[in-house]
Amino acid sequence: MNRRIMLTGVVFGLLSVILGAFGAHGLEDLLSGPSLESYETGVRYQMYHALLLLWLGSTSVIREKDKKWIFVSLTLGIILFSFSIYLLATDSLTSVPFKGIALLTPLGGFFLILGWTILGYRIFKYFD
Repeated sequence: MNRRIMLTGVVFGLLSVILGAFGAHGLEDLLSGPSLESYETGVRYQMYHALLLLWLGSTSVIREKDKKWIFVSLTLGIILFSFSIYLLATDSLTSVPFKGIALLTPLGGFFLILGWTILGYRIFKYFD
């Protein structure tokens, strides 16, 4: 399980760097200021959570059963939150109306919050 968590963190971290560079160099002239800021928010949150996954996979403080729930929550959160932001921010560049997926962003945020909540609870219980 730890290997899967860490490899997922590496993939999300790598994609964050690639998508961030693409946004900074490939999209800066194509997107409005607010759209570019939203895109950068998706990249930033993806990287934060990729780093959290790397830590999660390498720690022994969290039980394996709890790691699984945190991992699933964070992975769903990253996909729903960051990737829906990427699609919504680049909506003006495609002929596909991504506005219909706007509800996925707060759902992804919920999963990110859930992952952090489980993590916080388990750390609290560990040091209790």
